[in-house]
Amino acid sequence: MPSAGEHAALPPVVFLVGPTGAGKSELATGLARRLNGEIVSADSRMLYRGFDIGTDKPSSAVRTVVPHHLIDVADPDRPWSLAEYQAAALECIAQIAARGRLAFCVGGTGQYIFALLEGWDIPPAPPSPALRIRLEERAAAEGSAVLYGELAGLDPDAAAKIDPRNVRRVIRALEVVLSTGKSFSTQRMRKEVPFRPFLLGLNRPRPELYARADARIDQMFASGWEEEVRALLAKGYSPQLPAFTALGYGSIVRHLLGEITLEECVAEIRRATRILIRHQANWFRADDPQIHWFTAAPDLEDRSEQFLRQNFLS
Repeated sequence: MPSAGEHAALPPVVFLVGPTGAGKSELATGLARRLNGEIVSADSRMLYRGFDIGTDKPSSAVRTVVPHHLIDVADPDRPWSLAEYQAAALECIAQIAARGRLAFCVGGTGQYIFALLEGWDIPPAPPSPALRIRLEERAAAEGSAVLYGELAGLDPDAAAKIDPRNVRRVIRALEVVLSTGKSFSTQRMRKEVPFRPFLLGLNRPRPELYARADARIDQMFASGWEEEVRALLAKGYSPQLPAFTALGYGSIVRHLLGEITLEECVAEIRRATRILIRHQANWFRADDPQIHWFTAAPDLEDRSEQFLRQNFLS
């Protein structure tokens, strides 16, 4: 454990967390402008080039004003592991500190956030391609819900923090449990983190989150989301790639293949977004004492800046 003096000397990092649709990106951009900051994305799908509209990536204009990191760093057919993300994010944080600027880690991927915050020692087990293939075949034949149920029985703590729809992560957790005989959750050994964290949470009433999410989905379609997916498929990217598990992309693929209508596609994405919002509450709990929660309001940027200056940056 570092001493109080050593801890104070570590570079500060503001983690801005909360559910989809709360307004984290807008708040982070405003705070970064005010506080000489740079943003490190904690979104597992913003990593991939070409997945722009559906992931609601910040515009090039915004990224010109405030530097953003870990966005558009990989082609869709080159999946990033959690370990790769953690290492890259830590490097970004170190470089931002070396420039004398403040790092903001922003996103809704809870696994990414807590891998950094808690210093997870990753990976807990080497990949087992043969076992993974068998699990993928089972998922296709029996359905992903069956595998998720199996994981919940073997390792309920890990299952509680994995979206049941994220087949890739369910399979990875099962792969670890079955190949090592130990739970996935207990193998996350922790080490000291090389920064001093402070967590801000941003939330809105659940009905407001749903309404904002619906409006954003409509705007994404109006902005050419279907065309974006069509272009990705035309480039030869398989819809079976992990990148296509980004919210909504699989539904649009099914629509483009004629399996569902556009109306069914939109409804499916809306339902999935609501599930995601509820699932994110498992990662970012309202009663978590380390998260300082704010509710969106017109003076949010002023209040949160003042709070950071008084409680973290002074």
